[in-house]
This record gives sequence, C-alpha cells and structure tokens, in this order.
Amino acid sequence: MTVGECADLRLLDPRECVRVIKANRDLIAGVKVRVGRNAGGASGVAPLDIALEVAAETGLPVMAHLDNPPPSRLEVLTRLRRGDILTHCFRPFPNAPVQEGGQIREEVLEARQRGVIFDIGHGSGSFGFRTAEAMLTAGFLPDVISSDVHALSIKGPAFDQLLTMSKFLCLGMELTDVIRASTAAPAAALGRTDIGGLEIGAAGDATVLELAEGDFEYRDVLGETRTGRQQFSARGLVVAGRWWYPPRA
Repeated sequence: MTVGECADLRLLDPRECVRVIKANRDLIAGVKVRVGRNAGGASGVAPLDIALEVAAETGLPVMAHLDNPPPSRLEVLTRLRRGDILTHCFRPFPNAPVQEGGQIREEVLEARQRGVIFDIGHGSGSFGFRTAEAMLTAGFLPDVISSDVHALSIKGPAFDQLLTMSKFLCLGMELTDVIRASTAAPAAALGRTDIGGLEIGAAGDATVLELAEGDFEYRDVLGETRTGRQQFSARGLVVAGRWWYPPRA
C-alpha cells in the first residue's frame, strides 16, 4: 500500500529543509507542503505547521496543497499568511471553497482579504466545474491558473496549461484575466519581477497563441463536461528575443 509523503511526520525534517533552502537561495522560491488525507493520512494540519515554521525561518512563502479532509479547509486557510498560496483552490467537495447553495465560505473570503493567493492546480483530482462556476458567479476569480500536470493528469483531465486556460474561457472568464492569471500573476507570486511580462529590459520570452473557434468539450476531475466555443493552441515560442525551433529528431 502506498502512503502520502506527509503521513509519517518523522520524515519531515524542518532543520534539514532550512539548511537546503539557505544553501540554494538562488533556486528556491518557497516551501511546498501537501496536506490532506491523501498526502498526510491522519497527520492533519501538522505538516502545514511545520512548513510555516520553516517559511518563517527563511522568509519564504508557503504553497499548501489541499486534498480531502483532514485537515479542513478552515484549518488550512486560517493559518496561511499574506503571500502564501493555496493550490487546488477550486476543488470539488469535500474541502470545496463554496457551500451547497453556492455561497463562498467565510474563511475563503477572509483569506483573500488577508492577501492569500488562490491557485487552481487542476491536476487529476482538484478542479470541479460546479465549484468554479459558483466562484466565478460570485466574482471570485483565481489569482493564478496552473495545470498541475503530472503522470496521472497529463492524459486527462488536465492535459496541459493551454487546455486548463481554455476551460476558464469556457466558463466566461475574460481573455485578459485568463492570460494575466497564467503569466504576470504567477511571476508576482514567485517574486519574479523579471518574468511574466514584456517590457524593455525583460527576458524577451513569449508564447504566441492562437484562439481557435469551434465546439470544444472540456472535462473536470469528476468527469463532468462543459462545451466551449474557444480553445487556445500554441503557434510558437520566443526565447531571449529569438524564435525557438524544436530540435529535429
């Protein structure tokens, strides 16, 4: 039987984590922790508390993964600080950010007011259309749109970043907001003012996209579908101010 990496707290060494961060400050942007029954078994919110202590010691933000309880969404969100990130923020029940009637839970609103960053992190189990529709209807847009592509999600339902972005167009999010949440906003969350935008003196990296028109079916992690009229596709990459061409086989 497999268990999550946070199920055994003896494996979480805050001193070693601080040592590695201090030795690699040019590479490390924050402290990631996975909390929830899948990742942490019965450890509850303890892994997050350990991560927050490391973050405070090193002056870095925390990104908290949240899957099924325990811990609850309330226990996690009330601990996160300004600049910390909650990923899988539009997950379906349980630990969804909205109540049955579509009202946003109070701790979610308080966390945003406090400056917590809300990241989609679609993945294989963390994005539900009904949750997203309720949140967008209430005017609560995600700060960051990310795909969380890994071995269990790359063949669906996340597929890739462009398909994840396309789902938000399907749900009625404005094009400029979708682009911002996929470029400038994540750069800001990482504290990287040198990326995420195009301006004089910047890195000169860009993705050239096409917005195709048609009938496109999208699926969430519960297997529910929605049909959209637009879909992003990549037409090219600019790296350091030059067109990038993939190497020939």
